[in-house]
Amino acid sequence: MFRTLDDFDPRGKRILVRTDLNVPTKDGEITDTTRIDRSAITIRELSKRGGRVIIITHFGRPKGVEEKYSQKLLLKPLIKAVNHQITWADNVIGSKTIMEVNKLKDGDIILLENVRFHLEEEKNDPIFARQLADLGQIYVNDAFSTSHRAHASTEAIARLLPAYAGRLMQSELVALSKALDHPEKPVVAIVGGAKISTKLDLLGNLVNRVDFLIIGGGMANTFLFAQGKAVGKSLCERDMSSIALSIIEKSKIANCRIILPIDVVISSQLAEHSEYTVVSVDRVPDDMLILDAGPESVKIMIDCLRKCKTLVWNGPLGAFEIKPFDVTTNSLAQIAAELTKKVNLLTVAGGGDTVSALINAGVINDFSYISTAGGAFLEWLEGKTLPGVLALELTNHVTANNKIK
Repeated sequence: MFRTLDDFDPRGKRILVRTDLNVPTKDGEITDTTRIDRSAITIRELSKRGGRVIIITHFGRPKGVEEKYSQKLLLKPLIKAVNHQITWADNVIGSKTIMEVNKLKDGDIILLENVRFHLEEEKNDPIFARQLADLGQIYVNDAFSTSHRAHASTEAIARLLPAYAGRLMQSELVALSKALDHPEKPVVAIVGGAKISTKLDLLGNLVNRVDFLIIGGGMANTFLFAQGKAVGKSLCERDMSSIALSIIEKSKIANCRIILPIDVVISSQLAEHSEYTVVSVDRVPDDMLILDAGPESVKIMIDCLRKCKTLVWNGPLGAFEIKPFDVTTNSLAQIAAELTKKVNLLTVAGGGDTVSALINAGVINDFSYISTAGGAFLEWLEGKTLPGVLALELTNHVTANNKIK
């Protein structure tokens, strides 16, 4: 079990808060502040409670110090989100950073430069982790989205200081636990996207943990092809047919019903408002593309959602970026949102394309929980142990006695 902000008094303590502020940018401007806004909750609370908050985060995948990956652009939007003045340090370690940290008073906040400017970060280097730990007395991990990586600021450091989960980490772990570890049944999982090959572990884990598995998107074509259906010119991993069949067999043993399209939307091209028709999965012409599930399939999928108490969603079910091939994704998303409100269906979704699809469907604020974690969310669905989370659970014995050097 992990500890949270409720389990310590931050007043007067130097608190290292690992956040994920790796926001999307275009032409040097931040295009989406969601991660900043979510991280601000923990930062603001610790500051109000008198903690001396030291923010560690990363931006991009720099190879050493690269000015284009400097996190100084985060300062203004972070100040706005937290509604508190924040100072800046141009490094995460070193004498100058120590001097800036020493200036902190109760409630003060400082943002450190990109932790990935140091190659030791991604190597989980223990000496580098010790240098980070020396800045603080308490460690708070509020970056579930980076916790699938054993890095110095997410794993090694948690073994050196008293470690706690921030509010974002806490809410993520609680939501995910309710969805798959201790769910209210029946449970349905929606899995979409282009390829089976990228989600083999996920599918293999889910068939043993859910009652229904709805498969859509390009990967559904591979399952249909494996069952002897013609898929025309559609996206399809023909060499994964045997894998698809083995997943179907595993689902039967596990008493998990796999739901595939029985009719599909086809077109000669993937283009906005292109002409299309609906056909049975047994009647796809050789020169056509499958771009979405058809209306009869949607009815079956919606009926499945109405029977369930818990929904986990990863991946869109069609070419949702291009109308009219967003109908299945939008229809299921909107019904799921409605059921969340009306009958308390627990709805947990995550993954970059999934978030974009739910925004497109207009329901991004209507699910029980939306994870922005990406890779960490996917690995959790796959049943893997996340090093950053494990470190929080294993380090409850560490006490706060760190003195800044």
